[in-house]
Amino acid sequence: MFSPSKIYEGCDASILVDDSNGDKNHSIERQAVPNKTLRGFDKIELIKEELEQACPGVVSCADIVSLATRDGIILAGGPYYPVLTGRKDSPQSFYEEALAEIPRPDDNITRTLHLFSLRGFNERETVSLLGGHNIGKIGCEFIQQRLYNFQGTGQPEPDIPPDFLNEMRLNCPPSRNNSIDEFPASNISRRMSESSIGMSYLQALSSSVSSGASFDTHYYFSLLRGRGLLFADQQLMAERKTAKLVSAYASDDGSTFRMDFARVMLKMSNLDVLTGSQGEVRLNCSLPVSSF
Repeated sequence: MFSPSKIYEGCDASILVDDSNGDKNHSIERQAVPNKTLRGFDKIELIKEELEQACPGVVSCADIVSLATRDGIILAGGPYYPVLTGRKDSPQSFYEEALAEIPRPDDNITRTLHLFSLRGFNERETVSLLGGHNIGKIGCEFIQQRLYNFQGTGQPEPDIPPDFLNEMRLNCPPSRNNSIDEFPASNISRRMSESSIGMSYLQALSSSVSSGASFDTHYYFSLLRGRGLLFADQQLMAERKTAKLVSAYASDDGSTFRMDFARVMLKMSNLDVLTGSQGEVRLNCSLPVSSF
């Protein structure tokens, strides 16, 4: 159990830091279930190296992540939003908090909305944020339980349309372990390699549906047709308020979604930031300053 007074930290680059000091029994934040297929850590380090040469000890890893996220969205065809700078980095990672307080791919709608509400996001903002799944690929380990062992039944999730179930099974054949539970640090490289196999929401649409640019509303069209890749995504259709929002985002030219998404990403980028003496500016994004 966790208390609402103890909330997972905000936009402070704690996901990047390895504060284990070589202790294999000390789990770090990036190893938690919701984070285990994240990539791009090496790119952040490359950016950090260049910045340290130009202006040592000035630009935090938290600012780098925030700016790189915004620019990545723009490069994928998404909307611009302003990003303030001046964040400080957390000196530690938050494994237990990440496990407890970041929504999981197999969460139901009640759990998802609850966890987002703890951070101040309402239903509309939550549905908009999840629309970010319209770009990128979802690893098979997050899908396989739905396909082969839904809730421990040994059967697929009964609500998946048969043709879509077959399509997903072709893309994600059974593995030795169809669980999305924790995995030890020694397995990170292997599991990250496995997670390169997966599906995108563009694949989830039939050829009869025009998806337009990469960053558009095809995610919401998929949910309307029962073709959500993640259980947590398809659960947006299980609650009246969120289902209405999905329909609304899918019903226009995408301008409403883009506007809402930009607003909520701006809010996310300013969430519980560290400033002044509250944090530090790491010299290496994967190591706390105290390790130097």
